[in-house]
Amino acid sequence: MLITIPKLLDEQQVKAVRELLDGAGPAWVDGRVTAGYQGAPVKFNQQIDERSEVALQCQRIITGALERNPRFISAALPNLIYPPMFNRYGEGMAFGAHVDGSVRIHPHNGRKLRTDISATLFLADAAQYDGGELQIEDTYGMHSAKLDAGDLVLYPATSLHNVTPVTRGVRVASFFWVQSLVRDDGRRGMLFDMDNAIQRLNQSNADELARRTLVGCYHNLLRQWGDT
Repeated sequence: MLITIPKLLDEQQVKAVRELLDGAGPAWVDGRVTAGYQGAPVKFNQQIDERSEVALQCQRIITGALERNPRFISAALPNLIYPPMFNRYGEGMAFGAHVDGSVRIHPHNGRKLRTDISATLFLADAAQYDGGELQIEDTYGMHSAKLDAGDLVLYPATSLHNVTPVTRGVRVASFFWVQSLVRDDGRRGMLFDMDNAIQRLNQSNADELARRTLVGCYHNLLRQWGDT
């Protein structure tokens, strides 16, 4: 299930994050420092040191926005969120096809986190660079995402994906992972669709008993499938 969340960050939040990142200087390091054995040979970008003060300041802005966004909560059903990381691709930089590692170690508390969902938050408008598309392959084929600054895309961490070479400008983004309360992507998708349907019925003042029944079914399924 690939889900986009427009304007997770507003213009002022994007500006604040970009000012921090653009002025980070030596906090930008070779992106391969965090790549596994599969990713390192095909990874060519730069990343912010995830323990730097710049990273921490930007993380606070993004995690606050995630916690307040109902579409993100509904789609991801987050249990744990890996602290957002930050990368940039200049001309000629790319990230070849790879699958994200199944488990990450939280950089601040050492806790293990299962990566159910991968997330990319775009921090440069699509018109500011050429190339740099996020390509995600699933059972239905290849999907491409290149969104404007502040927009987020969520997709299963099990997906084979890549970032195409940047041929003009600079692509800047944040990326992170979510351990969901529901690890199965198909079940998360059904719950997301059901939640959206309930919200639409609420807005139309549909039959109250039917709505209560659907809400009960939603929470009983979440109770049955959830893993805390």
